Amino acid sequence: MIRLLSIVLLINCFHPAMAQVPAPTATKRPPRPAPPTRDPNTPGYVSAKELPDGVNAPVNVDGNFILGPTHNPAPEMIVQEGVPQGAVHTFTMESADSKFYPGIAREPGTFGRPDPADPTKLIVNSHPVPYTRRVTVYVPKQYVPGTVAPFIVGADGPDRALFTALDNLIAQRRVPVMIAISISNGGGDAQGSQRGLEYDTMSGRYAEFVEAEVLPLVEKQYNVKLTKDPEGRATMGGSSGGSCAMIMAWYHPELYHRVLTYSGTFVNQQWPVDPKVPHGAWEFHERLIPNSPAKPLRIWMEVSDRDNLITRDDMHDWVLANENMAKVLAAKEYHYQFVFARNAGHTDRAVKQQTLPSALEYIWQGYRR
Repeated sequence: MIRLLSIVLLINCFHPAMAQVPAPTATKRPPRPAPPTRDPNTPGYVSAKELPDGVNAPVNVDGNFILGPTHNPAPEMIVQEGVPQGAVHTFTMESADSKFYPGIAREPGTFGRPDPADPTKLIVNSHPVPYTRRVTVYVPKQYVPGTVAPFIVGADGPDRALFTALDNLIAQRRVPVMIAISISNGGGDAQGSQRGLEYDTMSGRYAEFVEAEVLPLVEKQYNVKLTKDPEGRATMGGSSGGSCAMIMAWYHPELYHRVLTYSGTFVNQQWPVDPKVPHGAWEFHERLIPNSPAKPLRIWMEVSDRDNLITRDDMHDWVLANENMAKVLAAKEYHYQFVFARNAGHTDRAVKQQTLPSALEYIWQGYRR
């Protein structure tokens, strides 16, 4: 009885919304219907240039582009003979050592349930759970130990495809000699999970966690110096990791100026609900970007024609969310590139294999080495 009371108190201390009604009996989530194929020329979508099949958007041009339906790996996504390969290191971090994220999870076998009073909100049962996360660090062969270097932070690591792309792009001098820090999430997915808390929360907390708890360990363990210049710092990710990349730069533009996203979750998935941004990352295109002065960000975004669609409410269409992002970014005259991929699904691997090198080259445009 004392142990149960302690858990309830800990939940309440962590966030009031995490102390919910008793968890429902574990249930199996019904299969989600396959998303329909969306047409990039749908009325209301942004006007976009149709590219020849297999061709990527130019790396030095802003705007909206349609690619596919064929997606073949770019040459830079394949290990090339004679190209210097960077060193890849891994270390772990324990939740017990974090001042930002002590760890949560949904009750086993349960999922968020629409609030009968407001279908845009979910009732979620969550409780404290410890975690161990991996951090994978790529150091290019060309890096001179102890010198200041630009870097990119990626979600849901390790991202081996990123490391291969950087080997080839750095060797060809198409991107700067940079460190890559690929951080795994704390577990689970969506509302009530540690991953959801980290990636979908509309605040500067995750960027602050990276700054205070991850980057110092990277510098200490691998004899690297990471630049403090936001022009030399990039974020990237897919799905909620993509919204996280945007959130990091939006709330801390003094830390990050470059953002790369695949199937970004710019939808209403934040939990617990924050009354300042009640619609989660949907607020980016609904209110935040339109109503704020332009920030010094360069952004590359991708969405797929069969990307996620949840019909619970009107704020869970990944295609529409990314289309809206392109629209508001254009209106505010951001440097951005938006790619609509035909014949592809959510965070589509083949699309990433085709586009990642050119996407990296695009977001690093204008960087002075």
